[in-house]
Amino acid sequence: MKYLTVAIMLAAGAFVVGAGLARADGSGDPAPVKSDEGKYYDKAGNPTYKVQSDGTVDWFTYSGFRRYHSDCHVCHGPDAEGSSYAPALSNSLKTMGYSDYANVVVNGRKNVNTAQGSVMPGFGSNRNVMCYLEDIFVYLRARANDAVPRGRPQKHEDKPKSATEAENSCLGHTG
Repeated sequence: MKYLTVAIMLAAGAFVVGAGLARADGSGDPAPVKSDEGKYYDKAGNPTYKVQSDGTVDWFTYSGFRRYHSDCHVCHGPDAEGSSYAPALSNSLKTMGYSDYANVVVNGRKNVNTAQGSVMPGFGSNRNVMCYLEDIFVYLRARANDAVPRGRPQKHEDKPKSATEAENSCLGHTG
């Protein structure tokens, strides 16, 4: 529960200071410049992916693929390519930065006008999403930049011990 609360606070904080942060991809470089226990960050400090020359992805890109296909693909389609129900997130993440992404996921969004109506519910209380908020972003960012193809990544780095610890804490698992 503690990790979930921290994730929500970080997402809310990112929204508040979002105007001062670099926006991802379309206006930023996703190249990893820093690594912290298997997590990669770009020069602006946004979570990003790392794909090796043999196609091996970092753990968090792989985890993001799994979590996206667990909760998000129902509306946004396989591999973030969209559906008749919701837009392609592989396109949205070309211009959407982490703070905007986190705000939409946590709080939801409503776009209703005379031509269309779309509503995304907030997932701020869903641990299966919030515990993996960055992972899903990293996967979507990789898809937006064509760094990973459609489908399950064939090879991935091992899961860092810190990822297991964070996951257990967030999900309320002990032991």
